[in-house]
Amino acid sequence: MKKLLLTSAAVACLATGASAQTTIELQRFFGACDSDYGDNTDVSAAVGECGIITSLINDFQAQNPDITVDVTTVEWPGYDQLNAQLASRNAPDVVSMHYSVISDYTSRNLLEPLGDILSEQGIDTSTFTDAALAGVTKDGQIYALPFDNWTMLWHVNLNLMEEAGLLNDDGTPIVPGSTDEFFEQAAQFKEATGKPYLVQILANETAAYTRLFYTFLMQQGVDPFTDPNAVDLTTPEATAAAEFLKRIYDEGATTTDMDYPAAVAGFSGGDGGIGINGTWLIGDYAAQSQEEGNALSDGYTVYPLPQLFGAQDATYADGHGWAVPRDPRRSDEEVAAIGQLMAYLAENDGEWARTGHLPAVASVFETEEFQSLPHRDNIAEVAETGQSLNPEVRRQFAIQDIIGEELNSAVHGNKPVDEALSTAQQRINDLLASL
Repeated sequence: MKKLLLTSAAVACLATGASAQTTIELQRFFGACDSDYGDNTDVSAAVGECGIITSLINDFQAQNPDITVDVTTVEWPGYDQLNAQLASRNAPDVVSMHYSVISDYTSRNLLEPLGDILSEQGIDTSTFTDAALAGVTKDGQIYALPFDNWTMLWHVNLNLMEEAGLLNDDGTPIVPGSTDEFFEQAAQFKEATGKPYLVQILANETAAYTRLFYTFLMQQGVDPFTDPNAVDLTTPEATAAAEFLKRIYDEGATTTDMDYPAAVAGFSGGDGGIGINGTWLIGDYAAQSQEEGNALSDGYTVYPLPQLFGAQDATYADGHGWAVPRDPRRSDEEVAAIGQLMAYLAENDGEWARTGHLPAVASVFETEEFQSLPHRDNIAEVAETGQSLNPEVRRQFAIQDIIGEELNSAVHGNKPVDEALSTAQQRINDLLASL
């Protein structure tokens, strides 16, 4: 009787087209929003990083009922948790990862090269932008599916800029082309509006300082990591970049006591003319500008950070990718499911671009859907001008914190600029020497 029942069940499975279920574990940041998007499969109706990625995974599972994606959402950036999981041999199958930290894991042989997985899914890596492909390529191999590029941007309150007389005849903002022009505009803006020119994240923060510092070094044609195992911050260019950041603070050209949430809300509320913040805020600010009765109503646009140091057109850029931690126990079915997910995410890169991040797939830039998104033509150049650090540099997040801490001290007058840079250099080189 038992044999008969088993045989009958097998026949029923074949008759209905059912197949064995494959489960893969996906771990990501980007926030939690299950109350709004937990069951949503209409990706076009989703907004924001969390809403779009949640809806994408839901839609993928709906299209692939034989694959279950178990999602774990971690607090940004999630690497402490990932490190613990790797140490206990319990890592996820797919994990969100910044390009800037990939070398930390590849240097310890903790990530799978994805060349074969992508090839088997027909994903041609030449279709990715140069900036995205460079971000995920280490020692000639691809270690993550590139998903985007992001950078800090020049978010503009056109209403306040008009009040300050800083608009061109066509209604576009006058963007400074040098540090001298920056301070001239800052003074004119404050005299006209009584508000600081910039809204910045200067409290409880390290990343924003470092990203600006890298950008201003790159604009001067300087790579502080020509040697990936040692940084040089004693150059005249590094001093010029740090002193510029300090002068902005000293001359009252910026808000001074805002952490990240306060700075986001501060620009939204009209606390200054220019918000220096990331690509991920374009959608929210553009939506606000379409509403009536607020500081950005009919008065918002966005550009790359201006080229204030004239050697070359450059801005520091990073990106998000999907990496696969090594696991010798992973089955062929699980590897195939990971590949299907990668193919789906690459195919829907245009949906992710609605967050404000720049597409990793070059053809998305040419689509009508992307070009119809607000302000994307203003920032598309970042896909070409965006630069990352030397990909061989390890511990980039830790280095970011060190530079940010020391620049914070210099900007607030707690250390002379030269001392802050010298201390940062010593701390970074001690860190790299210990690896």
